[in-house]
Amino acid sequence: MLFQASPLGLLASLGSVSKAVLLVLFFFSVISWGIILYKWWTFRALDREDRRFLSAYASTQDYDEIRRHVRRMALSPSATIFLGLMDRVAPEGNGDRFDGGILDPGAEPGAPSSQYLDRVVAHIMQDQMAKQEVYLPFLATTGNITPFIGLLGTVLGIIDAFREIGAQGTASIAAVAPGVAEALVATAAGLFTAIPAVIAYNYFLARIRKTTFRTEAFGIECLNALQPRLKQVSTRE
Repeated sequence: MLFQASPLGLLASLGSVSKAVLLVLFFFSVISWGIILYKWWTFRALDREDRRFLSAYASTQDYDEIRRHVRRMALSPSATIFLGLMDRVAPEGNGDRFDGGILDPGAEPGAPSSQYLDRVVAHIMQDQMAKQEVYLPFLATTGNITPFIGLLGTVLGIIDAFREIGAQGTASIAAVAPGVAEALVATAAGLFTAIPAVIAYNYFLARIRKTTFRTEAFGIECLNALQPRLKQVSTRE
């Protein structure tokens, strides 16, 4: 087995099993980096829209005006909670009349209860978290299995190297080292694939927790601010 010093020469000298393992790892790496870049852009846009909405919400108490503007902020979790609550407290076109909702289809017309709105917020929060976690399981899977795929390629490569050494009838360092070095390429490739995926997965989980805490705080504040409006609706019924 001839040892090749250059990367291209090393790849060309690999066996079919090692090449197949590297192809699988290349697939995982490309998909992982695509997800990393996509999620990075998504979270950046989400934070930008969330800051815009919270700034608009803090600067005015005209909920109808806020509702007209935030429909363009589809990525903001806080804006989604605000719209979800307003659509149930005072649906557009129905004045202050409340018509029940998807979480309580048997509710009688009237002002929604605080317990119902709490469930609405919890439902929206879970939906937002599910959207933010999209594709993250693939990063977790990549971080968990690609080192083992690389190790499998290394083991098979070493087996092939020792079989060739046996056929040559010599066990010198010059004969053993090239085969072992080429086999270890699969392990290195597995680690290069797994490390960025694990780092990105943990980073995005931290971003999701931070966004969740911020959105929960806004939900509590929004529910508290809507209490006077709920009392007005109850009085009119």
